[in-house]
Amino acid sequence: MNNFSVHAKLVLVAAIWGLGWPAGRVVASEVEPITAAWIRYVMVVVLFLAFLKWSDQWTLPSKHQWKQVGWIGLYSTFFYQVLFMHGMGYTAAGDASLMITFNPLFTAFLAVLFLNERMSWRLLAGLALAFAGVAVLFVASPNTDIPTLDRWIGNAFIAGSALAWAASTIIMKRVMTEVPEDAKEPLSPLHLTVWSSVVGLAILTPWAGVESLHAGWSTPSFYAWIGIVFLAVFSTVLSYVWFANGIRTIGAGPAAFYVYLVPPFGILGGWLLLDEQLGPSLLVAFSLIVGGVILAQSKQKDTGQAS
Repeated sequence: MNNFSVHAKLVLVAAIWGLGWPAGRVVASEVEPITAAWIRYVMVVVLFLAFLKWSDQWTLPSKHQWKQVGWIGLYSTFFYQVLFMHGMGYTAAGDASLMITFNPLFTAFLAVLFLNERMSWRLLAGLALAFAGVAVLFVASPNTDIPTLDRWIGNAFIAGSALAWAASTIIMKRVMTEVPEDAKEPLSPLHLTVWSSVVGLAILTPWAGVESLHAGWSTPSFYAWIGIVFLAVFSTVLSYVWFANGIRTIGAGPAAFYVYLVPPFGILGGWLLLDEQLGPSLLVAFSLIVGGVILAQSKQKDTGQAS
């Protein structure tokens, strides 16, 4: 198989993203949420900027593009990371890895509201299926060692992070198709990701300072440092590079298929590393949520009739 290495890397990306949930759980148990996000993104920004230099892709956004990048950084880095770290302080890694799967549905729904895309019966039915899966997760999660209210709060934070990421995706879709008067071409996904990370870190910095003054500085343990480094180096930078390469090589659709492997890896990672519980309710929730996403993203066949 000519693209065997690409497919192998995409499986590794799914595994890394899945293991990011138990890693986040470990970090959140020791480090204040905004501080943890700030430490992570200090590493991410340094590595991303070094990659731009090393790959000879150093390009600065125009003045107008900086404003667009600022909004993406606010949602994709600041809001997403803060909500993610708060959520992992409450809920199980396996539960969270299922909740984040809502991201494509939120994106599709926001596209209807802000990009004038059509509301279809597939999207409505997909949302209904996915919400049924979330209901199963809320009511029948096997991780009963975590208080029910804590799990619900954590799952709500993770749903919020999925919504924040969806909002950034909508903005990115607009930015990548528009060329401002003061720019020669749209920013690429790589440059949008790098420079929005820089902006997100700038927003995180004062808030991390306020948090540290209020709650004190939490020195991460050895295992928490491993979690932070894993989230920064592997779950963010390396995975992005490999996933982007997969999209370029085999296409966005086939590459996106591997994202559906993330929840199983997250659930197994929580079980192996954190002694979280397995149960049939997780399989039911996974089937309903992923089934809803696939249905919502499916294309209606052209039957030659008006719909």
